Amino acid sequence: MPKRGDHQLGRRINVVGTTGSGKTTVARAIAERLGLEHVELDALFWRPGWGETPDAEFLPKVDKATRGDRWVVDGNYSRTRAIVWPRADTIVWLDYSFLRVFWQLVRRTLRRAATGEELWDGCRERLASCLFSRDSILLWCVQTYWRRRRSFPEAFARPEHRHLRVLRFRTPRATAHWLRGLEG
Repeated sequence: MPKRGDHQLGRRINVVGTTGSGKTTVARAIAERLGLEHVELDALFWRPGWGETPDAEFLPKVDKATRGDRWVVDGNYSRTRAIVWPRADTIVWLDYSFLRVFWQLVRRTLRRAATGEELWDGCRERLASCLFSRDSILLWCVQTYWRRRRSFPEAFARPEHRHLRVLRFRTPRATAHWLRGLEG
């Protein structure tokens, strides 16, 4: 159920949620149904071998990708909010339970590690680094889940973000139902 606003969807959309919530999948579905450009922040950020793009390069990429009038961005990089959110008209927040998100993330990580799926510029998830590293995506989920859940409502309530329509979905079923109703 939407938190604020109605089911009307704009044409400059940011899909947010914790790691493993399905932001990219949902953003691709929205982009396809509405004929919008899909912008994946991770694809702009990650370099080969999981190298990070410095903000001096990353932020101009985000700026360029969101200059148009028809896009859907997926990602939570807080440093991109000053660029993306003033331009956005709608936020789709995937606010699923911790157990749901963590289970989805475990399944996705195991699948990617087993298949050697390439993500961005040769980046691949490896089982050892996902399970036994301080850089583990699973550990990142545990460390950031509750912080994001608290910080999003606070950010949405700020005066500079009051123009945003916020659609908050608590379950993948609710999200899927809503997606089925989208028309171009």
